[in-house]
Amino acid sequence: MINQHISRDFDKAIEALRAEVLLMASLARQNLERAMRSLLERDIDLARTVIADDSDVDDLERKIDQSGMEILVRFHPMASDLRLVITSMKMAHNLERISDHAVNIAKRSKKICKSGALEEVALAEPLYTLADSLLRDAIMAYTDANSALGESLKARDKDLDRLHKQMIASLSGRLEDSNGRSENLLHLIFVARSIERIGDLSVNVGEDAVFLGEARDIRHGYKRNQAAKAASESTTPPSEDSPAAP
Repeated sequence: MINQHISRDFDKAIEALRAEVLLMASLARQNLERAMRSLLERDIDLARTVIADDSDVDDLERKIDQSGMEILVRFHPMASDLRLVITSMKMAHNLERISDHAVNIAKRSKKICKSGALEEVALAEPLYTLADSLLRDAIMAYTDANSALGESLKARDKDLDRLHKQMIASLSGRLEDSNGRSENLLHLIFVARSIERIGDLSVNVGEDAVFLGEARDIRHGYKRNQAAKAASESTTPPSEDSPAAP
C-alpha cells in the first residue's frame, strides 16, 4: 500500500512538472507572437503587454526548478523519468531566455513605433516565421519525446541563419543612406538578432528532446562529425580517375 501511494504521488508530480513546462512553452511562444505583431502592426499596447507578461514566464521557471528538485530529492527517479526531470528543468531555462528575447523585440518595437512608418520591418516577418516554426517543433519534440524531430532542427536552423545574414546585410547597406532612419534601422538589426537567437535556443530544446527520447547527447556532435569527415577526406588518397594536380 505504501509503495502504491508513493507511486501515485510520483506520477502526479511528474504530470504536474510536464504541465508546467508546456504552460511555460505556450506563454513564451505567445509572447514572441505578440512582440512580432506589435512590430509588424505598429501596436505599442501589445508591446507593453509582452513586457508585463514576461514575469509570468519567470515565475514558471522558478516553479519548474523547484518542482524538479523536489522530485529528485523525494523520489530518486531513474532512467527515462530522470531524463524527463533534467530535460524539463533545462527546457525551462531555454524558454525563459526565449521570452527575454521576445521582450527585447517588444522594447525595440515600442521605439520603432514612436517614429514614422519603417517599411523595412517587413524583412523581419519571414525570419520570424522560420524561428516560430523551429520553436513550435521543438516544443512538440519535447512533448512527444520525438528524437527524430528534435534532431532535425539543427539543419533547419541553418536556413534561419542564412536569412538572418541576408537581412543584416540589407539593413547595414541602408544605414549608409538612412535619411534620419538610422536609429530605427539599428533597432531592427537587434530585432533580427533576437529572432536568430530564438532559433538557436529552439535547437537547444530539440537537442534535449533527443536526450529525453534516446539518452543521446548530440549537443556538440555535429561539429565533431564535420571535423572527422573533413579529416577523413583530407587523408583519403585520390582515385585513379581523379585529375592530377598541376
